[in-house]
Amino acid sequence: MNSQEKRIAIIGAGPGGLTLARILQQGGLAPVIYEQETSPAERQQGGTLDLDEQTGQKALQAAGLLGSFRSICRYEGQALKITDKKGTVFAETEPEKMTDHGRPEIDRTELRRLLLQSLEPDTIKWGHKLSQAVPLEKGRHKLEFENGHTDVFDLIIAADGAFSRVRPLLSDAPVEYSGISMIELHIMNAAADFPDLAGFHGTGSMYALDDRKAIMAQLNGDGKIRVYLCFAAGRYWIDENDINYDQPEEAKQKLLELFEDWSDDLKHYIQYAGETILPRRLYSLSVQHKWEHKQGITLIGDAAHLMTPFAGAGANLAMLDAAELGLSILHNADTDKAVKQYEEKMFAYAEETAAETDSHMKTFFSESAAQKIGAMMNAF
Repeated sequence: MNSQEKRIAIIGAGPGGLTLARILQQGGLAPVIYEQETSPAERQQGGTLDLDEQTGQKALQAAGLLGSFRSICRYEGQALKITDKKGTVFAETEPEKMTDHGRPEIDRTELRRLLLQSLEPDTIKWGHKLSQAVPLEKGRHKLEFENGHTDVFDLIIAADGAFSRVRPLLSDAPVEYSGISMIELHIMNAAADFPDLAGFHGTGSMYALDDRKAIMAQLNGDGKIRVYLCFAAGRYWIDENDINYDQPEEAKQKLLELFEDWSDDLKHYIQYAGETILPRRLYSLSVQHKWEHKQGITLIGDAAHLMTPFAGAGANLAMLDAAELGLSILHNADTDKAVKQYEEKMFAYAEETAAETDSHMKTFFSESAAQKIGAMMNAF
């Protein structure tokens, strides 16, 4: 059976799954996406992404969407400032020079809208949370969903994230706590309501690194600043730190105590935040994660190579996976051979990127982190 005749299911409507569906549809195939969210508006899609020319943008080019992306992305969002806890700047890009195509920014919501609008109607089955995928004969799998729906497919592509329901069919590798915990805050209407912070922050991102902690903040296209307070801490620190996340003002006072000797400009990222306080742990798969090929099933994105965000690679790599797999399927009469070729190529670049990410993470939370990261930036 060739690719044109195969029934293909994609689990997950994130950037990787959507990009893959678009590329396959461009080639005349009719994949089905199953997504556990009930609609595109069910939850916030996170902050802003910088799409790299060699990964995320390469995937959009394969999907025929690069021009549309470049018409809505923010080149000034590439601006980045690195400081220590005193606010001493060790590296800073110049926004007026941010006009190239290297890593322009786009909000996750806007990227998702771009991809969704590019798909054929009814491509996505919303409100379908996968219970399990059951192997059948000849590489086929039966998908069983919590809403009672079932269906059988020739090829299952899991784009279902960090805690993939499909991954255990290919790999028993554990998802491991990275040693970093994060607390997310939101500052709404920063330019209008907090011009002092907006002026300090700039047009892109600001990373303050010191004491094995970090304040990482990014300006979104809607004027919101998303703030990520990061801590090198034990697995259960999130639960045992005496911070009541349901009481925002009380929680912010506790957080300010953790940054007591940081500069006033940096503490404003906590003081000016609204009521949203989202604690989370960061997880990863091993740098060398791979699996033995099996007919009829594969993984892309975080399901394949979960890593922390300290190299900005997650969505970029998921979209690159989608392009590599989609084009391999379209250019190969033998779908199983196409999937195997994708996996072999992906294992190589994913391991390289995961190693880079791990190295960046260790540097971010090391002694003199701001100086080290600043020196890395200034070297380019």
